[in-house]
Amino acid sequence: MTDSYEDVLTRFEPVIGLETHVELATASKLFCGCATAFGAEPNTQVCPTCLGLPGSLPVTNRAAIEYTMRIGLALHCTVASWCRFARKNYFYPDMPKDFQISQYDEPLCIEGYLDVEVGSDEGARTVRVPIERVHLEEDTGKSLHVGGATGRIAGATHSLVDYNRAGIPLVEIVTKPVEGAGAEVAKAYVTELRDLLRGLGVSDVRMEQGSLRCDVNVSLRRPGEPYGTRTETKNLNSLRSVERSVRFEVERQAALLEAGVRIVQETRHFEESSGSTASGRSKEEAQDYRYFPEPDLVPLAPAPDWVAEIRSSLPEPPSAARRRLAAEHGFSGLDMAQMGGAGVLDLVAATVAAGAPAAEARSWWLSYLAQQANERGTDPAELPITPAQLAEVIGLVGAGTLTNKLARSVVDGVLAGEGEPAEVIAGRGLAVVSDDGALGAAVDAAIAGAPDVAEKVRAGKVAAAGALVGAVMKATRGQADAARVRELVMAKLSPAE
Repeated sequence: MTDSYEDVLTRFEPVIGLETHVELATASKLFCGCATAFGAEPNTQVCPTCLGLPGSLPVTNRAAIEYTMRIGLALHCTVASWCRFARKNYFYPDMPKDFQISQYDEPLCIEGYLDVEVGSDEGARTVRVPIERVHLEEDTGKSLHVGGATGRIAGATHSLVDYNRAGIPLVEIVTKPVEGAGAEVAKAYVTELRDLLRGLGVSDVRMEQGSLRCDVNVSLRRPGEPYGTRTETKNLNSLRSVERSVRFEVERQAALLEAGVRIVQETRHFEESSGSTASGRSKEEAQDYRYFPEPDLVPLAPAPDWVAEIRSSLPEPPSAARRRLAAEHGFSGLDMAQMGGAGVLDLVAATVAAGAPAAEARSWWLSYLAQQANERGTDPAELPITPAQLAEVIGLVGAGTLTNKLARSVVDGVLAGEGEPAEVIAGRGLAVVSDDGALGAAVDAAIAGAPDVAEKVRAGKVAAAGALVGAVMKATRGQADAARVRELVMAKLSPAE
């Protein structure tokens, strides 16, 4: 039987490396003017350049260069004074040119780091993840496997290719090996990186849409030994998958090593349903791609004043924003630990920044929304509701437009894709009824329907009024202003003198 992850860590030291691919939120593609909007009809956002047709020539997107430098500088990297693109040659159906324009030995940004906080029973600790490079390349198209039950090529009757994604600017952020780091560090790194990228405004980092994808390299070694043979789990598209895949690989590799079986260097695919990885193909080395300088593009030489301008415009890092949040709003160490452990700390910060009171923002993300994420098997940050939308709902409760119960219905509607909060309120008919005329009629009906309860209230048993208030709330589907209903009940049934 395979030992648990925790047992393996008492005998082996994991070493991880992460390659994170980020689609940039530019209006057009990297080397042509085609749109980059997600969800368009297949093959409607293409042109001769991104399809690689003969005679077409690429022209570099300035915004993509700037976004890449913003990322590199935020990760404490050095921006190269001179670099260039290269051709990465390989055949795959979603590669229209049979090569990808990327960067190889001369990337745009090099040698940085990202500090991440990892929680444990002993408290939080800071892990510095070294960044090897941040380089820019074009994304590939997307293969759609049709006719099978899983959407994978196995069992499919045929495959289709959508080239809309081909040519979208893609930044690859590559770490150096992180020694002694396992699943918790991998998840914390991707979480912190995603929050940093969102704050920079360079990508929507929607993992479920593929605008942030992660490949994780994992190897094991006994303390004091050289690095072991690594495997690379490809295209992980959720924080939960990153953590689960590393845990599984650590357990799998440990079982093989202790059985005397050699680890094979290969790419692997993560199976979401089982939480396991499966073998893909042997891992290629750089020479297999036959890199050579891209002949149709001039080298890049960012001017020092341009780099300085970008550096000066960088926003506050998420880690600094968290420290400020605790200081400004009086969150205790326990509060911060709870929000960090639930993965909602930055969501609370963003909700407060959007105008919500800190206590309400914390309560929503730690309770109702954390519950919704758990039921969906996802992370709170991947729920289809933004901090700004939640802040709007909280504001409506504060203004008396919504009750807490109605607010949950509005949030449910946003999560269900029914639109912005105002659209959900209109579509579902949700709003507090505070008009005395309508409420008075509902109170009269409740009194007429429970004369015995009404008589108790008249006799001075004020607590009995709760039943009448409840009847009115039920009749109005929870949309009545409960405080005003109680006032009207007491006014109509003033105890006898």
